Amino acid sequence: MAELIVPRLYSCCNCRNHVSLHDDIISKAFQGKNGRAFLFSHAMNVITGPKEDRHLLTGLHTVADVYCGDCREVLGWKYERAYDASQKYKEGKFILEKSKIVKDN
Repeated sequence: MAELIVPRLYSCCNCRNHVSLHDDIISKAFQGKNGRAFLFSHAMNVITGPKEDRHLLTGLHTVADVYCGDCREVLGWKYERAYDASQKYKEGKFILEKSKIVKDN
């Protein structure tokens, strides 16, 4: 009989909506607005807000805030554009703040 593999998930701290997979973590060494944050390649069950330019620690980026699709808690942001060539790898990726997500299972 095949063994059932349950993916490790991250959920919204507020309503437990699943927002990302552990396997999609690129880095745990990021800084969010409220402390440590993780860089994810993908996010799910989220809504992105309007794009805006922000000066972050690594320079100017176009970002969009990311909200939980269920309760609308702000979880982090999505990198839409990086102006510095060394930061281009972040484009299309998601920052989810450690304080806003919980690890399920």
